[in-house]
Amino acid sequence: ERPTRTLKVGDRFVVRPGERIATDGEVEDGTSAVDMSLVTGESVPVDVGPGSTVVGATINANGRLVVRATRVGADTSLAQMARLVEAAQNGKAPVQRLADRIAGVFVPTVIVLAAATMGFWFARTGSLTQAMGPAVAVLIIACPCALGLATPTALLVGTGRGAQLGILIKGPEVLENTRRVDTIVLDKTGTVTTGRMAVATVHESLEFDATLLAPDFGVMGMAAAVERGSEHPIAAAIVRHADEHGLGTAVATDFRALTGVGASGVVDGHTVLVARATPALASAHDPGHTVVSVTIDGVLAGTIAIADTVKPTSRAAIDRFRVLGLRPMLVTGDRAEAAASVAAMVGIKPADVVAGVLPEEKVDVVRRLQADGRVVAMVGDGVNDAAALAQADLGIAMGSGTDVAIEASDLTLVRSDLQTAAAAIELSRRTLAVIKGNLFWAFAYNVAAIPLAMSWKLSPVIASAAMAFSSVFVVSNSLRLRRFRPTDRSAH
Repeated sequence: ERPTRTLKVGDRFVVRPGERIATDGEVEDGTSAVDMSLVTGESVPVDVGPGSTVVGATINANGRLVVRATRVGADTSLAQMARLVEAAQNGKAPVQRLADRIAGVFVPTVIVLAAATMGFWFARTGSLTQAMGPAVAVLIIACPCALGLATPTALLVGTGRGAQLGILIKGPEVLENTRRVDTIVLDKTGTVTTGRMAVATVHESLEFDATLLAPDFGVMGMAAAVERGSEHPIAAAIVRHADEHGLGTAVATDFRALTGVGASGVVDGHTVLVARATPALASAHDPGHTVVSVTIDGVLAGTIAIADTVKPTSRAAIDRFRVLGLRPMLVTGDRAEAAASVAAMVGIKPADVVAGVLPEEKVDVVRRLQADGRVVAMVGDGVNDAAALAQADLGIAMGSGTDVAIEASDLTLVRSDLQTAAAAIELSRRTLAVIKGNLFWAFAYNVAAIPLAMSWKLSPVIASAAMAFSSVFVVSNSLRLRRFRPTDRSAH
């Protein structure tokens, strides 16, 4: 382990391959591909060199960097994200439970009515015993047991059913927020997509004579043989694709990592270079893909396009959001081309895509929507999403995400599937509807029964039975949530 030391602004430190950058700084020497996904959400490492800015908590993918510290301690980007989360959480006003508001008015009113009933019958009969009967009946029939059970029983059953579906609900105030949501903001990497690079397409060049290669190789096999020596995420995607398709397990000799360019090596007697494609070659592929070229013995043999793959259920989830009356938006720190490509695949309108944003800018997007009168849900999984999750009216975190994102959210999805997010909103709305139904019938029963008790048409015994029935009704109505099924059955 390398010894740690406290950095000051202006200090220089060395970052080696695989190490996490200690603080915000500026590269003074060396080149590398730096994994910025923790902060920006970009699925492909970003090339940096002298003069480039690097952010604390990102990882040096390869190469060696000499970095000068520009912001340390509480001034770093990671510390600022923590403050954003705290500020957003403190700014959320707690939502008082509806039952408490009703009970605060209802109970004193019943006591006054019982006292008035006793006074009326005592004045009419002159008998305290006869006056006590209707007064007691009023108190019994109006016992707020059903009102008290309306919210907790529905919440208990609803959250239990949610747990069975992989949905964890933090509290009753979440349900009220869910009912009003009309816009859902989605992070891209790890939320709509898998967050793992994969080969999208392979184009072989007509200029290259593939018969020169051994039958077991092919262009992809040759590229994989070179990339087995690299730790870059693009290399891992190429090797994984070759392994899945049985394209050989050869490893290149004379391997060389060309920082910021690619890698080269000798495979079966052929010199192979796998490098970042030129703009002209890349233009033949989807703008959202990262393209590498494969050159064999100095001749272009083909190109390989790599992309962060969309989860198979994301398109259906977006459609379900619209059915639920929600406007889906994609907000990501990744490149505009990558964001537009993913949005097109899942059916999000180009006007609803915001790309290239930093964590604090994600918060600003949510705030602008709220200022326009929108009630916003946010779905994310990373550290860079935490502040926006806390700022949103409803924060939904993927269970596979970071602890800080889960802590900042209101709902947590055990399954990293957007269809579960749709199911969570549907279940929350159904649970709130049951709670309101319970409150309505409990209140309506009292409104109908109290006048009968006041007029001495209900004895205390009958009033007791009616009061018990109202509680049984509320519990039974809440238990219906055990049979809840998401409209899209594939969500579970």
